[in-house]
Amino acid sequence: MLALVFLSPVTPVFAAPAGQDSAVREIVSGIVSYTRWPALNDKPTLCIFSSSAYVSALQKGDAETRPYNPVTVQNEQEALASRCDALYFGLESPESQQAIVRQFASHPLLTLSEQNPDCAIGSAFCLQIRPQRVTFSVNLDALSRSGVRVNPDVLMLARNKEHE
Repeated sequence: MLALVFLSPVTPVFAAPAGQDSAVREIVSGIVSYTRWPALNDKPTLCIFSSSAYVSALQKGDAETRPYNPVTVQNEQEALASRCDALYFGLESPESQQAIVRQFASHPLLTLSEQNPDCAIGSAFCLQIRPQRVTFSVNLDALSRSGVRVNPDVLMLARNKEHE
């Protein structure tokens, strides 16, 4: 099932024939779909920082089939007030991402970013958005501290160099 989500011939995740918007949306949806939060009984709330180039892309789609409830936030105060289960960072630096994540210390939190090429600090999942394709890498240290569980097959996709 996981392979079908990430490698669907109709909408390839790692190639962006229909544009980067759909590729980013598919990758984020796939990661969220295979993430488990303790004691979460509904769809997770994905807070998307307004600095993201993909705010509208991440909000598109049918609310019934989208695996998250999107909320746009301007800053960390709005993110805290929105009770986010996941954060999607835009232009926030890895250091800023790390500082914001610390504010959620006791809350299980999935973190994703589009401006963290090294993926050494900050977010657990870092999208690598290039003109030809969109890939992602994983910061295992950040993920281990996040309080969420991600299907190991997703982690293997990040390590698979064939998708780059």
